[in-house]
Amino acid sequence: MNAQKKRFRAFDPDPDCPDHKCCDMPSCDQLAGYKAPKSRQKLNEYYWFCLEHIREYNKNWNYCRGMTPAQIEQHLKASTVWDKPSWKLGQLGKTDFLKEQYFRDSLGIFKDHPEFKQKQSQQNKPQAPKELIDSLQTLGLTWPLSLQELKKQYTLLARQYHPDTNHRDISLTEQFKNINAAYSQLRSHLVNPVKI
Repeated sequence: MNAQKKRFRAFDPDPDCPDHKCCDMPSCDQLAGYKAPKSRQKLNEYYWFCLEHIREYNKNWNYCRGMTPAQIEQHLKASTVWDKPSWKLGQLGKTDFLKEQYFRDSLGIFKDHPEFKQKQSQQNKPQAPKELIDSLQTLGLTWPLSLQELKKQYTLLARQYHPDTNHRDISLTEQFKNINAAYSQLRSHLVNPVKI
């Protein structure tokens, strides 16, 4: 026996309608069979109407009634992404993907791009020893560093912060002490590098 499932037409009553439910329109005693949302705020709560009154209700239904044009526009924008927050593609809105650490160019497609070249050169550059990072920052220097570059920068900063040129300003004197300590540490490392 070939039992086929009954196909409902668009205007057939809803099979989920409660049995023997009367139309929710006042003074109507027809059987209900068609549901309609109660309001924009209560889309999961329904009225049950007969065919005549569901047609009348749908004809007069306006989802945006009472909303300003700005609210309608905001609602449309939110609906395009299913009312979920969104951001630009990338890692939480970061668009400069060539500078991201996870970026790999296995096929060499971006090898001629200036930002990719800069990133590659930075990755190939030797890293400063951890114990020297504070001293490098104090003197405004980057690693790798030559002894000549260190002496040149120290001379500039020493002239700028020396107590004799700053009328013994206490805050600048403290800075001068920090510069001397940083210079000593860096010079010691460059003259006698620690071998690991």
